[in-house]
Amino acid sequence: MNRFDRITAILIQLQSKSVVKAQDLAERFEVSLRTIYRDIRTLEEAGVPLYGEAGVGYSIVDGYRLPPVMFTKEEAMAFVTAEKLMERLTDNAIRKHFESAMYKVKSVLRGSEKDFVENLESHIHVRDRKIRQPHTIPGNILEVLFRGISEKKVVKMTYRALGREEKTERFIEPIGVYHENDHWYTIGYCHLREDYRHFRADRIHGIELTDRDRLSERATLQEYQEEWEKRRKSYTVQKAVIRVEKSVAMYMQDRKHYFGFVSETEKDGMVEMTFLTSSMENGFARWYLMFADYAEIVEPASLKKTLRDILEKISGRL
Repeated sequence: MNRFDRITAILIQLQSKSVVKAQDLAERFEVSLRTIYRDIRTLEEAGVPLYGEAGVGYSIVDGYRLPPVMFTKEEAMAFVTAEKLMERLTDNAIRKHFESAMYKVKSVLRGSEKDFVENLESHIHVRDRKIRQPHTIPGNILEVLFRGISEKKVVKMTYRALGREEKTERFIEPIGVYHENDHWYTIGYCHLREDYRHFRADRIHGIELTDRDRLSERATLQEYQEEWEKRRKSYTVQKAVIRVEKSVAMYMQDRKHYFGFVSETEKDGMVEMTFLTSSMENGFARWYLMFADYAEIVEPASLKKTLRDILEKISGRL
């Protein structure tokens, strides 16, 4: 990239965020900090109203030379969501082109929309290594969840858990949205369960944003996942994969998170669940026994032996 193109790209990035660090610019364009400082001076000499603060970064006066095209907050949400999905494309060239395009999109956002987008980006994750066939979500479910996250409001929704016919009314405080196994999920503090819960978006049958503020400050999605990762690393965890008949899986929903639930998929009328548990023998195995006549173990083989030992001990006391 020649110097003219780099300076133009720097100007676009400065317009796309409230604050831009020189180090971030140097890493993006693979040049030295000295080169970035020289480019910044060039922009200032050209009349671009920049101001910087040591240890913080550079900012551009809000509204400076904005193109006539403007995007709404809802459109900005759509761009951020698309960007997260595009990050998982295997074609590096397309991903880089889309990243460049997003800087241009962000550069035309107003100050409030820029802050909204920057805040939202840390609350959306795509965990899939490769996107296959995402399921379509009807209505405005993701839009309401994103607004609840950004505005720190309670969301009211009607939810039907896997295998259940009845629907329950939930009030949740969403902290993030993620995509995994071709489905969108949200994580939020559930007032009904008085704990954090995961909800699959396509099982939400009605949703609305309330005017109620969060009961307390909640962690971001990234903070929640980092804390979960710390707890996971503090224990010796084992992976367990089980398959359960769909009609029975509904009865496992409320307790599965206590045993390290990670994800689930539906295959041939069965629900395959993956767990990372730190209590395979004393906790997970005994919980699994409650549903064992309607389930099968995929892995590990040691779990099968543990269950046989438990059953032999039980039969010896009958």
